[in-house]
Amino acid sequence: MKRDLSSLRQDYAAHRLDEGQVLEDALAQFAAWFDQAQRAGIPEPNAMTLATAGHQGQPSARVVLLKELDTRGFVFYTHYGSRKGKELDANPRAALVFLWLELQRQVRIEGVAERISPRESNRYFASRPRESQLGALVSPQSQPVPDRGYLEDLYGKAERELAGKTIRRPAHWGGYRVVPDRMEFWQGRPGRLHDRLEYVRERQGWTIRRLAP
Repeated sequence: MKRDLSSLRQDYAAHRLDEGQVLEDALAQFAAWFDQAQRAGIPEPNAMTLATAGHQGQPSARVVLLKELDTRGFVFYTHYGSRKGKELDANPRAALVFLWLELQRQVRIEGVAERISPRESNRYFASRPRESQLGALVSPQSQPVPDRGYLEDLYGKAERELAGKTIRRPAHWGGYRVVPDRMEFWQGRPGRLHDRLEYVRERQGWTIRRLAP
């Protein structure tokens, strides 16, 4: 069904982004913007689009939640046997996108995804709500299933069998860290003359350059 969306537009004029106002380290600059997104009350500011591609190059994307940020990169958790897990095993190159419309901002990240240590995954898994632990334990993520009742049966069975017991992290579930080598900070500006500052990781640190919108 055809939709004419040509008139849907919004002008941006809330902020500006200048080279002299940003931090030298890309991850520190991201942390500063993330803190502002939290203070602005943006729902799920840690929601990010994760793009992957397998060995044949077919891209796929989905929204996941950032669960840790440090000087090494961006951590999220998933089923290793999911489509994204299989694709990252075949091709560890990945991209992330954060969109904070309320601040008229976007951050694009490119890098290499690596599995975090079992100890780190265990620690995060232990902090999850029990319901989420059970879901991670029983769901054959990304695999076809007959219907929702099939999943609910698996969940109910595990819930009964593990009643009163500690749920251990299953071996098929854990975290990835995307280690960035390129990050772009985008700030909406009037007339579509947006500000775009790109950080590229060099041997001596990050190089910053302005991109045309």
